[in-house]
Amino acid sequence: MSTDESNEPLDTVPPEFDQEISVGTETPPKSLGATLLKLGPGLVVAGSIVGSGELIATTKTGATAGIALLWLIIIGCLIKVFVQIELGRYSIINGETTLNALNRVPGKIGKANWIIWFWFFMMMAGILQLGGIVGGVGQSMAIAMPITGDFVEAIALPDAGEIKFYNDWNDDFENGRLKFNELPVEEQERIQQGHDRIGMALSEIGERGTAAIAVVRAGEKIEDPWTLDDRIWATLVGLITVALLYNGRYGVIQSISTVLVISFTFLTIGNVVALQMTPDWSLSGAELMKGFSFSLPNQGNKWESLGIALATFGIIGVGATELITYPYWCIEKGYARYTGKRTDDDAWEKRARGWMRVMHYDAFLSMVIYTLATMAFFIMGVAVLYREGRNPDGMRMVSTLSSAYIPIFGEYAKWMFLSGAIAVLYSTFLVATGGHARMYTDALKIFGFIDRNDQKAHNRALSTFCVIIPVTCVALHWTGINPVQAVLISGMMQATMLPMIGFGALYLRYTASDPRLMPSKAWDMMLIVSFLGLLIAGVWGVYLQVAKLL
Repeated sequence: MSTDESNEPLDTVPPEFDQEISVGTETPPKSLGATLLKLGPGLVVAGSIVGSGELIATTKTGATAGIALLWLIIIGCLIKVFVQIELGRYSIINGETTLNALNRVPGKIGKANWIIWFWFFMMMAGILQLGGIVGGVGQSMAIAMPITGDFVEAIALPDAGEIKFYNDWNDDFENGRLKFNELPVEEQERIQQGHDRIGMALSEIGERGTAAIAVVRAGEKIEDPWTLDDRIWATLVGLITVALLYNGRYGVIQSISTVLVISFTFLTIGNVVALQMTPDWSLSGAELMKGFSFSLPNQGNKWESLGIALATFGIIGVGATELITYPYWCIEKGYARYTGKRTDDDAWEKRARGWMRVMHYDAFLSMVIYTLATMAFFIMGVAVLYREGRNPDGMRMVSTLSSAYIPIFGEYAKWMFLSGAIAVLYSTFLVATGGHARMYTDALKIFGFIDRNDQKAHNRALSTFCVIIPVTCVALHWTGINPVQAVLISGMMQATMLPMIGFGALYLRYTASDPRLMPSKAWDMMLIVSFLGLLIAGVWGVYLQVAKLL
């Protein structure tokens, strides 16, 4: 068996998450119906994905870049599943968690290698992301059920960027400098809709809107006010999460995330289908084909749009965090335990093949779900937000996103969206918190803070992190972080780590695979293509960030 200077041999398997994988083996299901009943880890991952990557980052990309980057969004969903399955395969065969497996890649710096050290820094940004997500839940609740009403009052005023756009448009028109008629018709309609919408919002708040116009015209800043309602709700959400996860296990997370995500995903797909059947909001066949032309946006700042898209690439589909946590959920679901400790007998090989087959179904089914959801959120951002010149950001993130449902659902859109946003954002927060707690606990073992075979210490650390993480995220929201920027920063860090995880998957494939369970050459080719795609996206994303700094 292969060994590592600081890790146990691959056939030495510690008890993980109250499961001894050397006992309790189970014959894998053969029929499709029985197989479907054993799925679950992919749905948990989908629950983590839809809230941040799809609802926030993907919709913002569509609102910022238009249809041109649809191709990148779809590739971002499809390309990562091969690495995901390869990591799952390794965990089923060897019973090892992902971090322990990745730590076998050469290049140690102390007790951890370079991949684990970068993971640590990525996770710091991941906490920012969760702070942004719990803030999004707080925003949604503050709009749906105001306590003092201060948040609703604050977001009634358009942000400073929109007011400046409104002022500039009016000034140019009055001074005859407007080259409006020279623009493409599509761009004229988009600008006109945005101008009219902002003007109506300013008019509705009366003197407050007039004063804001004067402040922006004078070149002075308008600072968003400090509001209490969203912070109170975020705090309550954090406390509920602690209560659910402190003694909760896999079943709680799977049940809640599945119900919440599937309900809102179907609502969003239905909204997009309805938009396509409405002449004023549908995208033409030519526009949709443009999304598959592998081009960049031809208006606005294309590099900024590409930067947002690459950050989105890091967290849509299975992002770096989900790639790492997926095998944890496979272990908790029981795939490794049902397979049993690796032996040389034929019975073990048959069980391993059978449970890997189940895992393949699980991963690919979840890929279909989150790919459809991602396309729906992106197209919705293009069809409504981009055309109206809206940009979901800051404290107006939720209220702006909700406007994408108004053309179809009218006055009911606000409540339908808020209920759905609360569902998927909270699902993401719940699942991601549970996943983070498991990874942090595993990291304590890698760095030598707790013994890998001490189950009591494992459970104690897991429960502790299930308290610390939600409390920290709520505290971050109280500081006033921008939820969209927090999600995009985490996305860029995840995009940077994706090629590292891809390299780790390749290393494990060619150095630690069981010869009896080798994948096909076609699979190996797709795994290599997946790694190269992650590498290109990661390197290009870093280049854009460095260029921006310089």
